[in-house]
Amino acid sequence: MEIDSPAPSAMEKFTATDLSSLREELLQSGLDSWQAAELISSFLNVRGYGVSHHAARGAVAAIESGTLTAMREELEKLAYVM
Repeated sequence: MEIDSPAPSAMEKFTATDLSSLREELLQSGLDSWQAAELISSFLNVRGYGVSHHAARGAVAAIESGTLTAMREELEKLAYVM
């Protein structure tokens, strides 16, 4: 029997792997806040969520410097279903 990693709960929209990848890209890419907001917007759009670009820019620092849990919470605040 194959064991899968735990599925995110109904409240969690993003996996730890997705969040880790996004955070690593934000930290390693040297993007300015506008570019980082674009990356966050793209991350959300690919997963079927929209986001205000203004809100994404406001969340960049919190997302880059927080834990994965804090990052997930911040993204969930930003994301809206399209």
